[in-house]
Amino acid sequence: MADLLDRFAAHLRYESGRSEHTVRAYLADIRGLTAFAGARGVRLTDVDLDLLRAWLAEISRRGAARTTVARRVSSVKTFCEWATREGEMSVDPAVRLQAPKARRVLPAVLAPEEAADAIEATVRRVDSAAPDGPSSDDPVSLRDRAVLELLYGCGIRVGELCGLDVGDVDDDRRAIRVIGKGDKQRVVPYGAPAASALDAWRRRGRPALATAASGEALFVGVRGGRLDQRMARTVVHRATEAAGRSVGPHALRHSAATHLLEGGADLRVVQELLGHSSLSTTQLYTHVSVERLRAVHKQAHPRS
Repeated sequence: MADLLDRFAAHLRYESGRSEHTVRAYLADIRGLTAFAGARGVRLTDVDLDLLRAWLAEISRRGAARTTVARRVSSVKTFCEWATREGEMSVDPAVRLQAPKARRVLPAVLAPEEAADAIEATVRRVDSAAPDGPSSDDPVSLRDRAVLELLYGCGIRVGELCGLDVGDVDDDRRAIRVIGKGDKQRVVPYGAPAASALDAWRRRGRPALATAASGEALFVGVRGGRLDQRMARTVVHRATEAAGRSVGPHALRHSAATHLLEGGADLRVVQELLGHSSLSTTQLYTHVSVERLRAVHKQAHPRS
């Protein structure tokens, strides 16, 4: 069984191009199914539709969210399809398995002023080593400002940001080359504020932190290694908290999409910028804009 899961993991990584996060999650799900089936004397490759439904029902009874159950369905459908194709299963038992409909949850969105305040907070942070006050030339502050500018200005994912190399920045076109989900490449433009922050980081910040371990990484940590996603999230939370509202990198991505649409951008252009494979994913942001309009209407209209 271990060999089977190793082969499935290799399929996810090298044939489907899934991220390591997805690979780990899918393997954990299939191991959970294996344990559930094993407790009932059934091998993983012999599970049927009834057992799969019983497994999902048990997960739901334990209080799992609909999104969690839906992820389990995706995991098992992917595994069973692959196992059937590989000859490990005679019949795919998950063909008729359906995921629960997830409740639509509107993403957290900052107002433009809040996003601007969060970015400014990166240079207002007081450097404890500088008793005279904030140090805007502190390499970490320069890096953090460039990180915030790109996350909000380009609407890219935190994983995409951390994966950027120096050569991915096109100064002439003011654009970055991004490797998104499924190793799909796209080119995303950025504005003058991000250009200024990137220039300052590369000229005065990165040389102060870069080491032999930095390689071609655009953003590096204090020890010179490539900036990891956990630290990038800390940067965003710290900056947005200083601005009065603590949110993560994905909220900056949501905010960028919403502000683009509110500014008149075409839905398909926003889809391309964000790297969404489906337009229905991008359409979620139109609901955010409507909710904001409703809030303003309720506050300001005498007959609201």
